[in-house]
Amino acid sequence: MARWGAIFAVLACGLLAAPAVAAAAGEVNVAALQVGLRAHSYYGGTVDGFAGPRTRAGVAALERHAGLPVDGVAGPRVRRALGRRGRPRLGSRMIRRGAVGWDVAALQFRLAWRGFPSGNLDGIFGAHLEAALRRFQRWAGIAVDGVAGPGTLRSLRRHSIPASPLRLARPVGAPVGDGFGPRGNRFHTGLDFLAGSGTSVRAAGSGRVVSAGYDDGYGRLVVLRGAAGVSTLYAHLSHIAVRRGASVAAGALVGRVGATGDATGPHLHFEVRLRGAATNPLSALR
Repeated sequence: MARWGAIFAVLACGLLAAPAVAAAAGEVNVAALQVGLRAHSYYGGTVDGFAGPRTRAGVAALERHAGLPVDGVAGPRVRRALGRRGRPRLGSRMIRRGAVGWDVAALQFRLAWRGFPSGNLDGIFGAHLEAALRRFQRWAGIAVDGVAGPGTLRSLRRHSIPASPLRLARPVGAPVGDGFGPRGNRFHTGLDFLAGSGTSVRAAGSGRVVSAGYDDGYGRLVVLRGAAGVSTLYAHLSHIAVRRGASVAAGALVGRVGATGDATGPHLHFEVRLRGAATNPLSALR
């Protein structure tokens, strides 16, 4: 218990600065704290793993409600006040479907940064998290069972955040809005280029068209499979200019910007994946 008290004191006092890089991964225990606070309506910010003023304010609000001394430090008493959302620590049990808790939230956050987000960061082990965990296990070359045991957790710690081995061109000449990383209680797996409807979208690299059609939240979507296990995705298009199976060169027209699918306005949602794992496109763009 003393060890956890020390950890939370560090979380509250030592990780208060905003990340220097927008796409830097936060700390999993801070993210789990934020998920727990959100579940009790004490935090409405992004689950980003950085203990800023809103996280401290959420802890203080919980302390007041629970009749605890108000110091904004997420120590053992605060974790107890969070109930099952404040326990157990990651790695203290096998985590499988149906589990709820601190460790589930930490697992969701770490999986998302390894390229396998699972929907809401909510600390609940449901079907989406099991599917994401299986995809990671397959990607990492370990036993695929949909359970986060010691081997899977070791693999998650061992693997760094995936990055594209290829350099790519910008698919559209426009500024970037939302970037790669946490957004609210979800994880944004690409870059949003703020281009007007009808703007030409070009292939960021050469490849073969493996998908060209409508895909639920992505709307009109083109997926190109390139070399070295790298695929690029172009979503929310108003028009698709290529056909499935075609080979395209870097810079070729693949479609035009639109607002199809789950888009609130015209923009290009662009993703870069390495063998299926979402990567930060900024690390690949020239």
